[in-house]
Amino acid sequence: MQKISLINAIQVFDSRGVPTISCKVSLEDGTSASAMVPSGASTGSKEALELRDNDISYHGKSVTKAVNNINNILSSLVIGKNPSNQKEIDELLISFDDTEDKSKVGANAILAISLATAHVAAKANKISLYKHFSKVYRDITGQNVTHCMPLPMFNILNGGEHADNNIDIQEFMIIPSGAKNFVQVMQWATEIYHNLKKILLKNNYSTAVGDEGGFAPSLDSNKEALRLIVDAIKESGLVPGKDVNIALDCAASEFFDDNKYILKGERKELSSIQFVDYLDDLIQNYPIVSIEDGMDENDKDGWKLLTERLGSKCQLVGDDLFVTNKKILKDGINEEMANSILIKFNQVGSITETIETIHFANQNNFESIISHRSGETEDTTIADLAVGLGIGQIKTGAPCRSDRVAKYNRLLWIEEESSNILLK
Repeated sequence: MQKISLINAIQVFDSRGVPTISCKVSLEDGTSASAMVPSGASTGSKEALELRDNDISYHGKSVTKAVNNINNILSSLVIGKNPSNQKEIDELLISFDDTEDKSKVGANAILAISLATAHVAAKANKISLYKHFSKVYRDITGQNVTHCMPLPMFNILNGGEHADNNIDIQEFMIIPSGAKNFVQVMQWATEIYHNLKKILLKNNYSTAVGDEGGFAPSLDSNKEALRLIVDAIKESGLVPGKDVNIALDCAASEFFDDNKYILKGERKELSSIQFVDYLDDLIQNYPIVSIEDGMDENDKDGWKLLTERLGSKCQLVGDDLFVTNKKILKDGINEEMANSILIKFNQVGSITETIETIHFANQNNFESIISHRSGETEDTTIADLAVGLGIGQIKTGAPCRSDRVAKYNRLLWIEEESSNILLK
């Protein structure tokens, strides 16, 4: 295998027009590949640090410090290494930083090299990126992976931090659970999405979209959002609860204040017990099969109650709760909080740590969902990651906006080229 000869990073832009990093890794024979780092808006307090300049340029959001850390410091650690040795390279970068949250050089700097290394190794070995990720998983864990096409959660209606409206719940998603393959998944999702737009227009609601491509109207309540989605499913000739289910991302930490869940759009202030009752009522009346961040990340008693009450009825996903961190996930499992974990590699900062967290979740019968961030790019790495690690679920936004659709289009090509990979 050719060794790494050059690493170069530049500042580029994500889907919100905010600076982020693109990194290119080149080998001795001239083979090269690049990757881009996403960025979140609704973030957990325990996420690894996304290093930004915090000066006047780009309202403090520029990433030239992180870019310079790659070009002037971190590159020297990796040049001369075999790109197929993902764990060795990631651990070199992590050890150099030597902080728990990667605040010395920035998790975005470390992740940029980690991602680009995976891409160039796959290219040099002349294999698909998803097959390379399977190899990396086996190298790290000693376990083989069965590939599968992931079932997406399409965020078709936005609220919370992802939209300028009065809806408190951040994401209302559809899951085409009854589809026979990924082609049909996309047909159903796009038809529902466009039927939802027609219904919104008919009711004189805005059809402007939020960060992740979902519509962002102002509505009377979260229940109204659910009713509109159910209507769109039916309008598409599909059966709610059979062909298509619903998932929510409450992002509850965003509206938790003074030990209350404050639903401003509904003029309600609820205790933890009352908010669990509120969510329980929603799943009894709508085909909701998954709830992400149903409680504030620090409301441990609330999480335990939510898991006790709803854990047998619904997938309960920890995002801000676990931040893709193996140690934090272990603590949550021991305390019986949630039953699933959202995986965002920029929360932890490297491919190796991401795989270690997924492996630990697998060992403890926790479901994993590979996820984008609200600030995305045209980079499609998470599509290959989901297939390559056999993760049966993916979140990457509405079937709208090229930064979201790029991931779906990549999955369509994987299915086309690999007829033996079936929808999970």
